[in-house]
Amino acid sequence: MIFDVLIVGGGAAGFFAAIQIAERNPNLKVVILERGKEVLTKVKISGGGRCNVTHAEFVPNELTKSYPRGEKELRGPFHTFASGDTMAFFEERGVALKIEEDGRIFPQANTSQAIIDCFMEEINRLGVKLNTQCGVKNIAQLEDKTWKLTTTQGEFLSRKLMVASGSNPKIWKLLENLGHTIVPPVPSLFTFNIKDPRINGLMGLSTPATVQLLDRKGAPLKIDSTKKNIAGGPLLITHWGMSGPAILKLSAWGARVLHEHDYQFKIKVNWLQHYSFEETLEQLKEIKTDEARKRVFNTRPFDLPKRLWFRFLEELGFDKNVKWAEVSHQLLRQLAKELTEAEFSVNGKSTFKEEFVTAGGIDLKDINFKTFQSKRCENLYLAGEVLNIDAITGGFNFQNAWTGAFVAAQDISK
Repeated sequence: MIFDVLIVGGGAAGFFAAIQIAERNPNLKVVILERGKEVLTKVKISGGGRCNVTHAEFVPNELTKSYPRGEKELRGPFHTFASGDTMAFFEERGVALKIEEDGRIFPQANTSQAIIDCFMEEINRLGVKLNTQCGVKNIAQLEDKTWKLTTTQGEFLSRKLMVASGSNPKIWKLLENLGHTIVPPVPSLFTFNIKDPRINGLMGLSTPATVQLLDRKGAPLKIDSTKKNIAGGPLLITHWGMSGPAILKLSAWGARVLHEHDYQFKIKVNWLQHYSFEETLEQLKEIKTDEARKRVFNTRPFDLPKRLWFRFLEELGFDKNVKWAEVSHQLLRQLAKELTEAEFSVNGKSTFKEEFVTAGGIDLKDINFKTFQSKRCENLYLAGEVLNIDAITGGFNFQNAWTGAFVAAQDISK
């Protein structure tokens, strides 16, 4: 079967590229090849089934700062197509979006099905062919530069090929055979496994915090040249340990370093975020004077969840009836340290389907980011997670997919 454009991968980048190509040049015969029974599976489960389509960061140079891998390379592409363009695309097609307080953008319908339905309607309207259960076995470029794909459904030929297969080791191997360098994949966006009496029984508790990555000895972990080993935001206590945006950001920035440490490391948590140890100690001294006759357990001087405040007091051995006047200076120092410099040992990680993102893939040196075309093979384009690009949580990984697909489609459809 001969086509003008073959797209490998029925995910976010693959569908978005197909729609853009077919819309720009209706004369092109475009087909999406998807190895699974279902398409857009990550779109379906992302954001707890709501699909976090992008993030409300509309300045391209600021947007790039959410990408541990790809920050420099995406600067140009984001000036071509960024978050505002994504919103316009969906809203023009009848999918109303909303911006939540933390900047994440979702369909107003609160379901990923709104995005999936939009994509399916568009490829049907534009005449894009979709072949599911079509696994790619081999990719070859013939002498006349035509692409030949051997699949479970036979051979496909096309002038141009786009690979948007996500983190698929088999496809990476086929691309490696074509001369590309593959950066070995490691997990990104995962929760930290922590067993510690200070957080036992507090599952579901969420509070803003600042978290720093440390090595096993307690020294700050160095993360490449970015030094982004500190992150702030909501911290969620789970059955396994800690999660939430603050933790997930660190897992993304530290993906490679934490893999090298076999996920055995420490973190330092400042539960008060903006207060240092010294500032907290001074405030506790003032409370000791001002609230001298009050019981410590009857006061909550900081904006902390009550359960967390009581746990700190219990773990430090505060008596239930002790009054502030009776608290020793040494105990005040211990409390200030627990509030601002609490160290926890991490022993492993937990990865969940909707959070799963890979750091690794096609080396970015192999790509021309003006077109997302391979520098190794003519008429081969790559977008999405097949590349060594990944982001922190919040809609940024989808934005990379939309942008790469859009820029590639501009060149493919010429």
